[in-house]
Amino acid sequence: MPNVLDLRRRIRTIRNTQQITRAMKMVAAARLRRAQEAVMSRRPYSDRMLSVLRSVAARVEQPSHPLLVERPVQRILLVLVTSDRGLCGAFNSNAIRAAQYYRAHHGEQISLLAVGRKGRDFFRRHKVAMVSEHVDWFLRPVQWAHARSLANEIAALYADESVDAVDFIYNEFKSMLSQRVRVERILPVKAVIRGSAAVAAQEPPRVDYIYEEPPAELFRTLLPRYVESQVYRALVESQAAELAARMTAMDAATNNAGELIDTLTLNLNRARQAAITKEIIEIVSGAAAQ
Repeated sequence: MPNVLDLRRRIRTIRNTQQITRAMKMVAAARLRRAQEAVMSRRPYSDRMLSVLRSVAARVEQPSHPLLVERPVQRILLVLVTSDRGLCGAFNSNAIRAAQYYRAHHGEQISLLAVGRKGRDFFRRHKVAMVSEHVDWFLRPVQWAHARSLANEIAALYADESVDAVDFIYNEFKSMLSQRVRVERILPVKAVIRGSAAVAAQEPPRVDYIYEEPPAELFRTLLPRYVESQVYRALVESQAAELAARMTAMDAATNNAGELIDTLTLNLNRARQAAITKEIIEIVSGAAAQ
């Protein structure tokens, strides 16, 4: 059994660690509140924007845009979204594992674009070439400028026919205790055309919008904005999921540290009692010898 000094030193170290994990939990909880509000406000916006885009596409005879062109999928751009910091449980490992599975089970040529330091560092250690990398975006609340630059980058690659599809792998925020890894195809935007065709085949749209610009021109303007919105939504979802995972992990670490301190304190008391008993026995034995 360790001596009293070693046990006291270990209890002091674990107590300091517990204070750090408790502080990290509180910081993650404070940041999560804002991130959750951003997620909840972004979801209705994305859904409404898709509805308006379908309504505009239904009024265009033959919608045409480089982001709508469907080609045989031979080259895929995989955008992996991870965090810039650790200590968030299985958040990063789940996304990286999904990316590895995706790359292993697709015969097409896969190009990788990393958003977040953890995913970039992992694939860099495994000597995987990346189209580009974006780090330190999640140290602060996600900015729309980040989503716009990323959307412009993937749109340019798709329009130049460098890739035939763009897939995102990110963690979707479900609740405070649940995050789900999601694989979503951003380009080509085939869901818009299919949705507009379905709406046009069934019945006219319920809301008859009055457009100041021609529907075709408005459609060409809204489509890149829709891509930006989808990219921003993925980034916001990932940040909220990261903060929720970190808060849960730090809460579990704090509780585990408390249980370990209780166990070590019990061992410390037993060691002190054994030392006192030993001293008493030595004193009694010495007195009896005299």
